[in-house]
Amino acid sequence: MRILTTIILMTTMQLFGFSQTDSTAANPKDVESIDAIMKALYDVISGPAGQTRNWNRMRSLFLPEAKMVATVSGQMGEIVKRVMTVEDYITRNGPVLEKNGFFEQEIFRKQEVYGRIAHCFSTYAAKRNADDATPFMRGINSIQLYNDGKRWWILSIFWQSESKDTPLPKEYLQQ
Repeated sequence: MRILTTIILMTTMQLFGFSQTDSTAANPKDVESIDAIMKALYDVISGPAGQTRNWNRMRSLFLPEAKMVATVSGQMGEIVKRVMTVEDYITRNGPVLEKNGFFEQEIFRKQEVYGRIAHCFSTYAAKRNADDATPFMRGINSIQLYNDGKRWWILSIFWQSESKDTPLPKEYLQQ
Protein backbone atom coordinates (compact mmCIF):
# COMPACT_ATOMS: atom_id res chain seq x y z
CA MET A 1 0.00 0.00 0.00
CA ARG A 2 2.85 2.41 0.84
CA ILE A 3 4.46 1.75 -2.56
CA LEU A 4 1.17 2.39 -4.35
CA THR A 5 0.68 5.66 -2.43
CA THR A 6 4.21 6.77 -3.34
CA ILE A 7 3.65 5.96 -7.02
CA ILE A 8 0.35 7.89 -7.06
CA LEU A 9 1.95 10.88 -5.33
CA MET A 10 4.93 10.96 -7.72
CA THR A 11 2.66 10.63 -10.77
CA THR A 12 0.44 13.46 -9.51
CA MET A 13 3.47 15.68 -8.93
CA GLN A 14 4.70 15.04 -12.46
CA LEU A 15 1.27 15.70 -13.98
CA PHE A 16 0.95 19.05 -12.22
CA GLY A 17 4.45 20.28 -12.92
CA PHE A 18 6.09 19.69 -9.56
CA SER A 19 9.67 18.53 -9.67
CA GLN A 20 12.40 17.79 -7.20
CA THR A 21 15.10 19.43 -9.31
CA ASP A 22 13.95 22.73 -10.69
CA SER A 23 16.89 23.85 -12.81
CA THR A 24 20.61 24.10 -13.36
CA ALA A 25 22.29 24.72 -10.01
CA ALA A 26 22.62 28.44 -9.32
CA ASN A 27 25.30 30.41 -7.57
CA PRO A 28 23.57 31.16 -4.24
CA LYS A 29 24.74 34.79 -4.44
CA ASP A 30 22.82 35.20 -7.75
CA VAL A 31 19.48 34.15 -6.27
CA GLU A 32 19.55 35.20 -2.61
CA SER A 33 17.49 38.37 -3.15
CA ILE A 34 15.50 40.20 -5.78
CA ASP A 35 18.35 42.68 -6.23
CA ALA A 36 20.81 39.82 -6.72
CA ILE A 37 18.78 37.94 -9.34
CA MET A 38 18.04 41.16 -11.24
CA LYS A 39 21.74 42.05 -11.29
CA ALA A 40 22.63 38.51 -12.43
CA LEU A 41 20.01 38.64 -15.21
CA TYR A 42 21.40 41.84 -16.73
CA ASP A 43 24.98 40.72 -16.18
CA VAL A 44 24.62 37.33 -17.88
CA ILE A 45 23.38 38.68 -21.21
CA SER A 46 25.85 41.57 -21.29
CA GLY A 47 29.33 41.47 -22.75
CA PRO A 48 31.56 42.68 -25.57
CA ALA A 49 31.56 41.33 -29.11
CA GLY A 50 33.30 37.98 -29.24
CA GLN A 51 32.63 37.07 -25.60
CA THR A 52 30.77 33.84 -24.98
CA ARG A 53 28.02 34.30 -22.40
CA ASN A 54 27.59 31.93 -19.46
CA TRP A 55 24.31 30.39 -20.62
CA ASN A 56 24.27 27.87 -17.77
CA ARG A 57 24.24 30.80 -15.37
CA MET A 58 21.26 32.20 -17.25
CA ARG A 59 19.46 28.85 -17.15
CA SER A 60 20.02 28.71 -13.38
CA LEU A 61 18.06 31.92 -12.82
CA PHE A 62 14.84 30.62 -14.40
CA LEU A 63 12.28 28.01 -13.52
CA PRO A 64 12.31 25.32 -16.24
CA GLU A 65 8.80 26.30 -17.34
CA ALA A 66 9.68 30.00 -17.52
CA LYS A 67 8.63 32.05 -20.51
CA MET A 68 10.28 34.99 -22.21
CA VAL A 69 7.94 37.12 -24.31
CA ALA A 70 8.97 39.92 -26.65
CA THR A 71 6.53 42.34 -28.20
CA VAL A 72 7.63 43.32 -31.69
CA SER A 73 6.22 45.03 -34.75
CA GLY A 74 5.23 42.67 -37.53
CA GLN A 75 5.86 43.21 -41.23
CA MET A 76 2.59 45.10 -41.62
CA GLY A 77 3.17 47.25 -38.52
CA GLU A 78 0.95 45.16 -36.30
CA ILE A 79 2.08 44.40 -32.75
CA VAL A 80 2.81 40.72 -32.20
CA LYS A 81 4.28 38.67 -29.39
CA ARG A 82 7.14 36.21 -29.65
CA VAL A 83 6.92 33.61 -26.86
CA MET A 84 10.13 31.75 -26.06
CA THR A 85 11.53 29.34 -23.54
CA VAL A 86 14.91 30.21 -22.05
CA GLU A 87 16.47 27.72 -24.50
CA ASP A 88 14.69 29.41 -27.41
CA TYR A 89 16.08 32.78 -26.28
CA ILE A 90 19.63 31.42 -25.97
CA THR A 91 19.44 29.73 -29.40
CA ARG A 92 17.86 32.70 -31.16
CA ASN A 93 19.56 35.67 -29.49
CA GLY A 94 22.79 34.25 -28.05
CA PRO A 95 24.79 34.29 -31.31
CA VAL A 96 23.69 37.87 -32.08
CA LEU A 97 24.59 39.14 -28.59
CA GLU A 98 27.97 37.43 -28.75
CA LYS A 99 28.75 38.61 -32.29
CA ASN A 100 27.75 42.26 -31.96
CA GLY A 101 28.31 43.01 -28.31
CA PHE A 102 25.44 43.89 -26.02
CA PHE A 103 25.30 45.64 -22.68
CA GLU A 104 21.91 45.98 -21.05
CA GLN A 105 21.56 47.75 -17.75
CA GLU A 106 18.66 48.52 -15.50
CA ILE A 107 18.13 52.27 -15.22
CA PHE A 108 14.98 52.27 -13.08
CA ARG A 109 12.82 49.72 -11.27
CA LYS A 110 9.33 49.72 -9.82
CA GLN A 111 9.02 46.67 -7.59
CA GLU A 112 6.11 45.10 -5.75
CA VAL A 113 6.32 42.11 -3.42
CA TYR A 114 3.66 40.06 -1.71
CA GLY A 115 4.70 36.96 0.23
CA ARG A 116 6.69 34.74 -2.10
CA ILE A 117 5.87 36.57 -5.34
CA ALA A 118 7.34 39.72 -6.81
CA HIS A 119 6.88 41.84 -9.89
CA CYS A 120 9.48 44.23 -11.27
CA PHE A 121 8.87 46.79 -13.99
CA SER A 122 12.53 47.18 -14.94
CA THR A 123 13.44 49.98 -17.35
CA TYR A 124 16.52 49.10 -19.38
CA ALA A 125 19.02 50.80 -21.65
CA ALA A 126 21.04 48.73 -24.14
CA LYS A 127 24.37 49.61 -25.73
CA ARG A 128 26.68 47.74 -28.12
CA ASN A 129 29.76 48.75 -26.09
CA ALA A 130 29.86 49.40 -22.36
CA ASP A 131 31.33 52.87 -22.89
CA ASP A 132 28.87 54.04 -25.58
CA ALA A 133 27.56 57.50 -24.69
CA THR A 134 23.94 56.76 -25.58
CA PRO A 135 21.91 53.56 -25.76
CA PHE A 136 20.69 52.23 -29.11
CA MET A 137 17.58 50.85 -27.40
CA ARG A 138 15.53 51.33 -24.25
CA GLY A 139 12.41 49.66 -22.98
CA ILE A 140 10.73 47.92 -20.08
CA ASN A 141 11.12 44.34 -18.85
CA SER A 142 8.10 43.13 -16.89
CA ILE A 143 9.59 40.40 -14.68
CA GLN A 144 7.71 38.00 -12.43
CA LEU A 145 9.66 36.30 -9.67
CA TYR A 146 8.93 33.47 -7.26
CA ASN A 147 10.60 32.52 -3.98
CA ASP A 148 10.40 28.85 -3.03
CA GLY A 149 11.66 29.50 0.49
CA LYS A 150 15.25 28.78 -0.54
CA ARG A 151 15.90 31.22 -3.39
CA TRP A 152 14.39 33.54 -5.99
CA TRP A 153 13.43 32.29 -9.47
CA ILE A 154 12.43 34.13 -12.63
CA LEU A 155 9.05 32.87 -13.79
CA SER A 156 8.62 35.18 -16.78
CA ILE A 157 9.99 38.19 -18.60
CA PHE A 158 7.70 40.16 -20.91
CA TRP A 159 9.34 43.13 -22.64
CA GLN A 160 8.72 45.93 -25.03
CA SER A 161 11.25 48.30 -26.52
CA GLU A 162 10.63 52.00 -26.66
CA SER A 163 9.51 53.45 -30.00
CA LYS A 164 8.32 56.79 -31.31
CA ASP A 165 4.76 55.56 -30.74
CA THR A 166 5.51 54.21 -27.25
CA PRO A 167 8.01 56.47 -25.50
CA LEU A 168 9.00 55.51 -21.97
CA PRO A 169 6.71 57.18 -19.43
CA LYS A 170 8.49 59.59 -17.07
CA GLU A 171 7.43 57.53 -14.04
CA TYR A 172 9.60 54.64 -15.33
CA LEU A 173 12.77 56.70 -15.75
CA GLN A 174 15.32 57.78 -13.17
CA GLN A 175 14.21 60.76 -11.17
